Amino acid sequence: MADPARAQRLAKRIATIVATAIEHDIKDPRLDYVTVTDARVTGDLHDATVFYTVRGATIDAEPDYAAAAAGLEKAKGQLRTKVGAGTGVRFTPTLRFEPDRVPEAVASMEALLARAREQDERVAAAAKGARPAGDPDPYKPARDGEDESDADGAGTDADGTGPAREADGAR
Repeated sequence: MADPARAQRLAKRIATIVATAIEHDIKDPRLDYVTVTDARVTGDLHDATVFYTVRGATIDAEPDYAAAAAGLEKAKGQLRTKVGAGTGVRFTPTLRFEPDRVPEAVASMEALLARAREQDERVAAAAKGARPAGDPDPYKPARDGEDESDADGAGTDADGTGPAREADGAR
């Protein structure tokens, strides 16, 4: 098993090589809107997973993940050749392409946060004119002639550490 730092460096290099090749060398129109987001390499450096996202051709258009996947599958051999030439490792890793799920996770988190904000606003609106139930001052005030620390009626000894003892020495 290779050093994890070496695997990370190789993964970063693979992501850079694949992204550059897709942008400049591969002439497939299905890959025009593909962006490489990350790459991961197995511990033995034999397999690499490249994560990608696809933008829509226009703002209103939905991304075509099926066409992008087909284009990447077709260009896999050419991309692996470029990775082998660009990394200089003894064994060129096999490439596997996976759509990146981070944008979908971000969208669902944003929806959850919006729902939480809405619920917080409803709670704040309901609590705006509310008064607490019960007495306005729930703590008992000290009775006349009692020390505030002695409000429960039990005395303490002279040094204030324990219960009061009888003066005749009974324990």
